[in-house]
Amino acid sequence: MTFMTLDRRSLLALMAASALPTAHAVQRKSLADPMRLGVEQSLVDSGLASQFQKGFGRDTGVAVQLVPGYSAALLEALERGELDAAMTNAPDQETHLEKQGLAHDRRLVAQGDFVLVGPLEGVGKKAKDPVGIAGERDIAVALAKLAQAQARFVGAPTGSGAYLGSLPLWRAAKVAPAAPWYTESKTNPLEKAVAEGAYTLVERGLWMSRGRKPLAVMVEGDARMATEVHVMRAFRANHPAAKLFGQWVAGGQGRRVAASLRGWRPALR
Repeated sequence: MTFMTLDRRSLLALMAASALPTAHAVQRKSLADPMRLGVEQSLVDSGLASQFQKGFGRDTGVAVQLVPGYSAALLEALERGELDAAMTNAPDQETHLEKQGLAHDRRLVAQGDFVLVGPLEGVGKKAKDPVGIAGERDIAVALAKLAQAQARFVGAPTGSGAYLGSLPLWRAAKVAPAAPWYTESKTNPLEKAVAEGAYTLVERGLWMSRGRKPLAVMVEGDARMATEVHVMRAFRANHPAAKLFGQWVAGGQGRRVAASLRGWRPALR
């Protein structure tokens, strides 16, 4: 495996600073035993995770195996040492695990936000959604109106980043979503909402990669809808590539990857 001069120098510098094995040793280890990176499913679906994986592999020659899942379950697996690292968008759960000393080396790798999408009827300036929340800037007001109208809403799978991110928003709206108007998707809430012409809350990066008619963005821009993506390492696993990956993805190369994808922004230093 050969590297561009700048990439090789950067890699060796990271190795030296971190007291990691040599580049070739890490490559050999990863080819026989790839680093297992648990990744929130929506980050896989939006393309963010695969772009990080490809960029890191291209720069270092180190193999990373993506293990998709939902943030809560991934963090539990990380705690048990079943994963070498995890990339999730569940800040409260991540912080709790870190404070307990069950995971470490948490790094911010990308920033984004949620958007509330729903069915749009009509065309042009006359187009509107059934509940009339299109253009609303206050997510709590919008969710309260949806609940009052008993508008069909597809919730994200329990434990997913979108589900965990929605909880404080529903609390702000003073609403406990429930059947029959609220249903939980067991897999992809965006696909289910598209098929049923329903409302749902989704990461902007996922919406921009897979969103389509009859849905459109209803509410965006509320600061409470912001989300962050972090990577952190397990204490009970010690794959030699895990620390290197965290440094790379949170560094300049990783920021360039995040900046290149629609719906995501690079982490601010």
